Amino acid sequence: MSTRVEKATRLSAEQPAASTPQGLADRKELAFIAMERTRMPMVVTDPRQPDNPIVLANQAFLNLSGYSADEVVGRNCRFLQGPDTNERAIGAIRDALASETEITIELLNYRKDGTSFWNELFLSPVHDDDGRLLYVFGSCKDVTRRNEANHLKAEEHRLLKEVDHRAKNALALVQGIVRLSSAEDPKIYAESVQGRVEALARAHSILAAGNWREVPLHRVVTTEAEPFGRSRISIEGPELLLAAEQVQPLMLVLHEMFSNAAKHGALSASAGVVSILWRKAEDGRIVLEWQETGGPSIDAEPKPSFGSMLIETTMKRQLDGRVGFTWKASGLESRLEIAPMSPRGVPAR
Repeated sequence: MSTRVEKATRLSAEQPAASTPQGLADRKELAFIAMERTRMPMVVTDPRQPDNPIVLANQAFLNLSGYSADEVVGRNCRFLQGPDTNERAIGAIRDALASETEITIELLNYRKDGTSFWNELFLSPVHDDDGRLLYVFGSCKDVTRRNEANHLKAEEHRLLKEVDHRAKNALALVQGIVRLSSAEDPKIYAESVQGRVEALARAHSILAAGNWREVPLHRVVTTEAEPFGRSRISIEGPELLLAAEQVQPLMLVLHEMFSNAAKHGALSASAGVVSILWRKAEDGRIVLEWQETGGPSIDAEPKPSFGSMLIETTMKRQLDGRVGFTWKASGLESRLEIAPMSPRGVPAR
């Protein structure tokens, strides 16, 4: 394309590849007519004048930019630049003009009404027979739709990878639930699995409502507390955000904690209460303190259960965290620590 354009506009004595005598005599006029009537936005600038102003702009360029001929001729092309025009692109254009070399580059430009468009800009120097620079020829192409389509494809690919990642995480949690859930009675087994999967479903609903972005910790805790009697559960802590990848694992851990409290701990007694308090440690970890009071008296530390194994496994593998249980006569006290997440959603080491 650049070779054809330069040949069509070169102001030299070179004879066209094919021409009649009349065509040869009229080639400058024909080149002007062709430039004026083409649908490709084009300009010609004069670098011999101060600030390299536009000396010729065709109607297609005026239509693209929204300016009139009087507003364009005599001005440097930088009036198309705006607040988000890339400085590197501007620098590359400046270098090409200084070195009198061709350049094809994409940059964000602005119309007269302030709307932006992606411009595929081609610049080519025009020399005389002695190699002196006479003009700079420029053509523009609005490639906004093409760039948007490419962006959508890239975004679609990213979303598909993200969905695949989330699906694998969810399946890993479900596999852990099925593997670690245990009961001799099939009905009890089914109910325990169902309850844990429903906790994941609640987490999924929270994430979907928030467009799979960060979620306030308070919302996660209160959502899981609701099915177990919110009035007997004290929740307190500063505004902290969980990464999307942390929500489902933590919801599953909280479900196990609440389920145990409802079956064997404080929530199994009418006067029992659960207190949940969290804070952010100096190393960035979220520390969640769990305390039960008013429930059945605990005489000895209970044997490890499938629920406690699920909590420990999920905290370690899914949240890069740790958990500790202290069994007191007044009730269970537990400390859960969750590792901070990097911007990419992986544990920050």
